[in-house]
Amino acid sequence: MARLVECVPNFSEGRNKEVIDAISAAISSTPGCSLLDVDPGASTNRTVYTFVGSPEAVVEGALNAARQAFSLIDMRKHSGEHPRTGAMDVCPFIPVQNVSMDNCVQCANVFGQKLAEMLHVPVYLYGEAARTETRRSLPSVRTGEYEALPEKLKRDEWAPDFGPADFVPSWGATVTGARKFLIAYNVNLISTKEQAHRIALDIREQGRGKDQPGQLKKVQGIGWYLDEANLAQVSTNILDYEVTPLHAVYEEICRDAEDLNLPVVGSQIVGLIPLKALLDSADFYIQRERLFIIKEEHKVRLVISKLGLDSLGLFNPKERIIEWDMS
Repeated sequence: MARLVECVPNFSEGRNKEVIDAISAAISSTPGCSLLDVDPGASTNRTVYTFVGSPEAVVEGALNAARQAFSLIDMRKHSGEHPRTGAMDVCPFIPVQNVSMDNCVQCANVFGQKLAEMLHVPVYLYGEAARTETRRSLPSVRTGEYEALPEKLKRDEWAPDFGPADFVPSWGATVTGARKFLIAYNVNLISTKEQAHRIALDIREQGRGKDQPGQLKKVQGIGWYLDEANLAQVSTNILDYEVTPLHAVYEEICRDAEDLNLPVVGSQIVGLIPLKALLDSADFYIQRERLFIIKEEHKVRLVISKLGLDSLGLFNPKERIIEWDMS
């Protein structure tokens, strides 16, 4: 079987179709890379790309995407709901098939060094590739976001892992690393941004600080408002769905929303999801409600319905489940 690494670069542009398409073309035209998904967001002003290939191919694909973005995105003009620190904000490498986490750490190091040499920009390592514990968490590296970079880069403790400690106004900084499969999962609320963020603070592992930890392990969270959908979201990153499954996040947010008398109106997966994550949630609802469902596709259909995954647009399992998309 082929060696496959997944790469999920996030770019700080979610509104300009020409820019989004140009970055897509840079990835899909790279030999050995298969572009699986492109997910733009207008309010977040951010696009998440998902592609797979050999370790060597995905590094080249990510470099080609960055080169294209460098000529098209200007961070001095950027604003959006999603935290960000650069034009190519984050670029993680994830093991998929016949590769180890160490292989993905190597991808991140090769990519980071080549990106810094190519564009003369600062690059940080995070996740499994982090060289210090303070840089393991992406939110930690992103502290202060793009606006804080000019001062941050002057401090020794925030010297980049690759590239100059210089502020590049049009680009900012890029964070790259290696991690397990992350599920970007958002739950929709008819509420204000502040109410959604209140729930995010309660459910995320970090909670409200050291003295007030959150309810769900391996979950990051923030609240924001989607103008294009006229609703708020509790936006989460599930860092390990085997520790905290998809349905656990949804059910906990529903409980918190009910306490605040707020309606939950479906949810959304950004990018792709492993089949097992959906089947685990299906098993939860099958057991809880004593349902008789055998076929995998019926179990997937159940979860789409229970979580309202098609509330903001069609959720096509053949395109959104990574194993089915690659078959």
